[in-house]
Amino acid sequence: MGLFQAISNWQTERYQRHVSRMQALDKCPDCRGRGFINVLSFDYAMPYECPGCNGSGSYSDWENSRD
Repeated sequence: MGLFQAISNWQTERYQRHVSRMQALDKCPDCRGRGFINVLSFDYAMPYECPGCNGSGSYSDWENSRD
């Protein structure tokens, strides 16, 4: 189980670093500040409003939606 725990810890630390970088830039970690997420559907990408920040791209909106 040590290997699985190490992988889990690595993923958690990686995600926390990503969130802290996005916080410093005031960007939503889910959409990276774009306000939308592309969902690949067959042969083209369809943009959808980011559910994390409700399309604003702001870190503060993302943080408020997590509460």
